[in-house]
Amino acid sequence: MTMHSFTELLKLFEEKFNTRQFPQQPVTLYDPAQYILGIGGKRIRPVCVLMGNQLFEEPGADAYHAAAAIELFHNFSLIHDDIMDKAPVRRGMATVHTKYGESTAILAGDVMFVKAYENLNKIQPANLQKVLFLFNVTASQVCEGQQLDMDFEQREMVSFDEYLNMITLKTSVLVAASLQLGAILGGAGEANQKHLYEFGKHLGIAFQVQDDYLDAFGNPEKFGKTVGGDIIANKKTFLMIHAFETALPAALAELKSLIKNNPADKVEKVLQIFRDCKADDWAKELKNKFLHTALKHLEDTAVISSRKKPLQELADYLMMRES
Repeated sequence: MTMHSFTELLKLFEEKFNTRQFPQQPVTLYDPAQYILGIGGKRIRPVCVLMGNQLFEEPGADAYHAAAAIELFHNFSLIHDDIMDKAPVRRGMATVHTKYGESTAILAGDVMFVKAYENLNKIQPANLQKVLFLFNVTASQVCEGQQLDMDFEQREMVSFDEYLNMITLKTSVLVAASLQLGAILGGAGEANQKHLYEFGKHLGIAFQVQDDYLDAFGNPEKFGKTVGGDIIANKKTFLMIHAFETALPAALAELKSLIKNNPADKVEKVLQIFRDCKADDWAKELKNKFLHTALKHLEDTAVISSRKKPLQELADYLMMRES
């Protein structure tokens, strides 16, 4: 059996998925739904379904149905998240609600969720119940994570454990479930399914720690974002939480004042507090801890090592973004 790289599986997925997913009419509903699918994205989650599947068999029709369902669910959540965040831009393009209005965007998201279930319904009956159970649990968890994220915006600070739980629910479980769905469809045993789930979950958390770190300490030319965006927006990140939990009283008072008053030199001063708390070194160690745990679960998956290579390369790819 040929083991495909992430890039090869992405190409195979895009060939099947890059056709119109929705009916033509009413055009005012289905064009907005199709629009978000057409503005790109890395397609990491659906390709994870195929990668989890190819550990055990050549990806077949059921794996592609599950991958399409995951990508549709992910984009449904993005449409609604963008409305809640009042975000004007997604992947360098106008968000659905900005381009078509909030009411239409809500409906476009709803119909995308329904379309995800249409794809799941094409899966062979033997695996359908397990697939639906995992998909439903994961969909609920993503909603829980988004609600916690919004709840945290109203609080001065949250604990490390609270933030970790929110990130796990909001972003990591979907990557984890994507890998497990592929494994279920490939006939994997429960122990292997669990290891792949944990690999995806811990890799997702490591990625978020890295994202928080790069927002503060990354090279903007390589990272592709303005450094300090999270600081400007008063976001609770791994770095901010560490600073709140470890800063000396005077630095903590200054940090609270900077958050409250938003002076012009806020980013520079907050970054200095982060450095004084050694939040930069701490975040690097934290990322490596979660990455190590992820790779240990991959190692413990009872499959010939050579077949795991594409997943090891995925971990390398996600962790290699320039700082």
